[in-house]
Amino acid sequence: MPEDKRGLKAPLFALSIASSVFLLDRLTKVIISNYVSFGHSIGVIPNIFHITLIFNKAAAFGLFGHNRIIFAAVAIIAITAIVIYIFMRKGAKSPILASALGLILGGAAGNLFDRIRFGYVIDFLDLRVWPVFNIADSCITIGALILVILCIR
Repeated sequence: MPEDKRGLKAPLFALSIASSVFLLDRLTKVIISNYVSFGHSIGVIPNIFHITLIFNKAAAFGLFGHNRIIFAAVAIIAITAIVIYIFMRKGAKSPILASALGLILGGAAGNLFDRIRFGYVIDFLDLRVWPVFNIADSCITIGALILVILCIR
């Protein structure tokens, strides 16, 4: 296989993961927004896991107030940096690194979409012992944990 095709495998893999995360995040947010009223909670596993629709105008877990422009700018910078890294380093040709970057990229894009479109992020996964979150938040967290593990190794 020619070098240029091999060099595109990792970036395309990362972008396919990012696209999948973005689409799953959007799909779940649309479904929940259409079937659950704001602030309403549905017990999937009572007292353990609920679907609770909230609109988060702050950063992760409701931290750092309502700085929509700053949060959007940080997300745009992070997305740009990840895309540049993926293509400049060819995703480091590591499927694990490409996966981590794809998870973070897709999650950041999902939450950025909400911030730009609605002025808040749609959250709905409620574990009752943790602030309400969404698929994008989960993927960002998992991707970041993978990066930490890769850095430690």
